[in-house]
Amino acid sequence: MENPYQPTEAPIEDIIEETPNIKTFVLRPRKPIEFQAGQFVQITAPGWGEAPFTPSSSPYEKERLEVTIMQVGTVTSILHNLYPREVIGIRGPYGKGYPLEKFYGKEVVIVGGGVGLAPLRSLLLTLFEQIEKFPRVRLRYGARSPKDLVYKNSLKEWSRRENVEVVTTVDMGDETWTGHVGLVTTILDDLKGNANTVAVVCGPPIMMRFVTLKLLDCNFSSENIFLSLEKNMSCGIGKCGHCMLGKYYVCRDGPVFTYAQIKDLPAIFD
Repeated sequence: MENPYQPTEAPIEDIIEETPNIKTFVLRPRKPIEFQAGQFVQITAPGWGEAPFTPSSSPYEKERLEVTIMQVGTVTSILHNLYPREVIGIRGPYGKGYPLEKFYGKEVVIVGGGVGLAPLRSLLLTLFEQIEKFPRVRLRYGARSPKDLVYKNSLKEWSRRENVEVVTTVDMGDETWTGHVGLVTTILDDLKGNANTVAVVCGPPIMMRFVTLKLLDCNFSSENIFLSLEKNMSCGIGKCGHCMLGKYYVCRDGPVFTYAQIKDLPAIFD
């Protein structure tokens, strides 16, 4: 019987510095890891432990996998001190991804904050592969400052795509910034929800809370707001119970939920 906790070796092919504390690791797993946008994997720092991350690359890319990681604790600090050609571990994918079939024929609004754009990047790349199925894709992305924006070159590229709209904002600008200044909620005023519009949100918990409330004010239904949640998903397969949210295991039943599914549960954004 195969051990579900045994990671696959994944040599680091490249490391891209996105911001002072966020790096994208380009991995080439020894065994292909096929995933859907929104699912997560467990990344192992050998000898130190593991942590859950959502791939940020396209599911259509079969040989390589990218994971964007913010340095916030022991495991992520170890990972940030690695170099190309070193080998880490990866297991998964786990959980449920974004239900693309529910997005077909609808305008897709994507709202990201900080490193929360990582799982949304995977979704965006998936949508671009099937762009003819969506009337319009609208990205709203915010970060603390210009230097905290991830995927800077990609943001410019995406904004030039047909039927794709990109609006960015920062909480605090600098001498180089000529764009919008303000919280990400301040660039949502022109959105109008209806039966043919869905919204996908990922970012820090407090950002997700206020973006969700703003989307409801903009007439988005709770069934059409999709949230990518972060919890302590230790085992990844619904055994340890660390990620329980009401009746759900985030690792097994999520990490993607509609707001309608979880809105009556306590502390959903904690």
